Amino acid sequence: MGDHIKPIIKWFNRGTEFMAAMMMAAMFTTFILQITIRYLAPVGWIAERFPFLDTTHFGWTLEFCLALWVWIICFCNAFIVREQDHVTFDLLYMHVNPNLRKWFAVFTGIAVCVGFLWALEPTWSKFSFLRLKKTATLSALLGDWVRMRHIYSVYVLFLVVVALRYAWRVIHTFRFGAETDLHHYEEVIYKSTGEANETDVT
Repeated sequence: MGDHIKPIIKWFNRGTEFMAAMMMAAMFTTFILQITIRYLAPVGWIAERFPFLDTTHFGWTLEFCLALWVWIICFCNAFIVREQDHVTFDLLYMHVNPNLRKWFAVFTGIAVCVGFLWALEPTWSKFSFLRLKKTATLSALLGDWVRMRHIYSVYVLFLVVVALRYAWRVIHTFRFGAETDLHHYEEVIYKSTGEANETDVT
């Protein structure tokens, strides 16, 4: 990878992490607002003195949190979560010879890529229906133009990006092998032994 590409990738990664952090902050803020309004609801005089705190104005908070959760899960798994961050059952994979491990990685990468791209067509067909379906409460916050298609559009992004990531993984593994998969375990072993040594010293 060229040196002129690395800064672009670095800033892109920071941008996606920033967007994920903003979505998490928005969901947390909405959650706190929801709890606050719930505890203020029994106090009748508050809504009379401050009409904007009437609980009927905050019915959107639950659906907004659910929509953000969908976006956070799909967006983070598409752009932020690394291969080694996933839970895997790789006892056999890590103990075969490097050449066989390479082909394991190539075939599984192709399978994931093809599977995700295959899911695009039925997903897009479902969106033709979702474009007509309104949300239950979000029109009060975002306007009447918002449809369920907009809420779940991030899933299409997730399918495409993950398919592209695995396509790149296939190309990289085919050229250089799958030995980079072992580095994560070396880091874990190094950290665990390092912490154990520090404990012994203290």
